[in-house]
Amino acid sequence: MRARSVAPAIGVLLVFFTALAFAQAYPNRAIRLIVDTSPGGLTDILGRMAAEGLTQQLGRQIVVKNKAGAAGNVAIEFVVKSPADGYTLVIAAGGNLVVKPFLEHSLPFDPLNDLVPVFNVAEAPHILVVPGTLPVAICGSSSSMPRRARARSITARRPSAVGSPRPPHLAADQFARLAGLQMVHVPYKGVGPALPDLIAGRLQVMSMSFGSARPYLKTGTLKPLAAGSKQRLATLPDVPTSAEAGLPGWQMSAWFGIFAPKDTSPEIVRLLNGKLQAAIDDPKTRQRLLEIGAEPVGGPEQSFAERYRADYRYWGQVIKESGIKLE
Repeated sequence: MRARSVAPAIGVLLVFFTALAFAQAYPNRAIRLIVDTSPGGLTDILGRMAAEGLTQQLGRQIVVKNKAGAAGNVAIEFVVKSPADGYTLVIAAGGNLVVKPFLEHSLPFDPLNDLVPVFNVAEAPHILVVPGTLPVAICGSSSSMPRRARARSITARRPSAVGSPRPPHLAADQFARLAGLQMVHVPYKGVGPALPDLIAGRLQVMSMSFGSARPYLKTGTLKPLAAGSKQRLATLPDVPTSAEAGLPGWQMSAWFGIFAPKDTSPEIVRLLNGKLQAAIDDPKTRQRLLEIGAEPVGGPEQSFAERYRADYRYWGQVIKESGIKLE
């Protein structure tokens, strides 16, 4: 009886010490960081910055591999099907994980259950912008954006990308509904093709990342209305948040995170999280992030997991209320 009762305890100890020894030996070879976009975009830039910092912190090479295709599905599916040994990670934009499941019902993976959140690298806050020639002055502090917009009785034309609706598209739709405005959706192939029409005044409003908008804000060709972040942006201290501007229910900040396959050891996830935190805490790295229009986030893996699930619920509700469907 005594021998039978001791055996399970010994088994548990063996599993524990085996996992501990494995975590202590990790990593003993190069790690692959898969990027879910082609080279040159913000996700790619953040991935390479994370890989550089992680290489320095771990003393092992982090190999960046771009696997673009199907709006991120190719890269995510590749990582989901990879061994859960900590040697294959993916960096993805949040929209590819918390929006698409409600639009593409035949995804080859389950975002919430097939991936483990490792680290929230950064976020790129969006701002509402209008043409610089539009006669509005909503850029001061604590203004009432919806009231002033309605008082002008305009039917705004706003753009979005062709294809599956992305967070900027959904954010613009959410803004219109919350503010009680009538907005005509004009489809474009991306932000780049829409910008000339916005600057020329053929479009009246756009939700776009601060990094993309910054050059036009500096020249005055675009005018900021509000930041879709919880706090004012350090680089735009005079621009109110949406809550300060009178629309507390509207927020838009695209985040970028690193994930591992499900069943990856918690010890490995914790180790990677700590090393990545040390990497973005470097003053030079933080400055580089701010220069490209991204704000460092970081924090424990548990906090990232909570944000991940909260955003999943939020965008699911937004899509349900908006009635948007993928056609």
